[in-house]
Amino acid sequence: MKDILLLPTYNERENVKMIIPEIFSLIPEIVVMVIDDNSPDGTAQAVQELMTIYPRLRILKREKKTGLGNAYKEAMRLVMAEDGVRSVITMDADGSHQPKYLVDFLANINDYDLIIGSRYIRGGGVENWEFWRRCLSRFGNIYSKILTGLPINDFTAGFMCVKVDFLKQLDLVSAGASGYSFLIELKFNLIHNLKARVKEVPIIFKVRREGESKLSNSIIGEGIMTPLRICSRRIWQNKK
Repeated sequence: MKDILLLPTYNERENVKMIIPEIFSLIPEIVVMVIDDNSPDGTAQAVQELMTIYPRLRILKREKKTGLGNAYKEAMRLVMAEDGVRSVITMDADGSHQPKYLVDFLANINDYDLIIGSRYIRGGGVENWEFWRRCLSRFGNIYSKILTGLPINDFTAGFMCVKVDFLKQLDLVSAGASGYSFLIELKFNLIHNLKARVKEVPIIFKVRREGESKLSNSIIGEGIMTPLRICSRRIWQNKK
């Protein structure tokens, strides 16, 4: 059984040159699929050069940037069509998610259905964030917890490992979020709807190595609306 790591990229040429060798040095048997949104900085070319060194490295080239959620949906549909896949891992390519935690993820995925790399449990945290970003992240997670009712602490975490058998039960096409908050909706559908057994493992989230942050007003806006939509859905289901 294989585990496939999804690594979405947009202008991450220098970062993929660092993160991909680190991943394979720790877990040589893992499969890494880079999902590149037609990066103008040549990220795809850098990945293709690395593919000559790492036979388990793949690339999914998308025509344009349409949101992190849409990138993940497209890649997940491809992965679910394969045979012999045990789990799918979502991970940022900019170095904020340290590859060393992958060992913990894969050590636990046989006993759980969803592993979340959490900043907000004992042993977790963030490194060198500005005060405003710490406040935004904390507020966003408290807000999401109140509205979704999920028993987890890091709703906006993008570092996760999911059993493919559970992904196959989801209708990814109907998932409303196309951006980063797709990950909030994914957690809700797995834990609330499918009763996935979840475990949070502590991680230290680092600042990106190279390039600019992808955080934008549209991402923040979708992050506000997605928990509201989930809350409305919960209320409607309870009334039935």
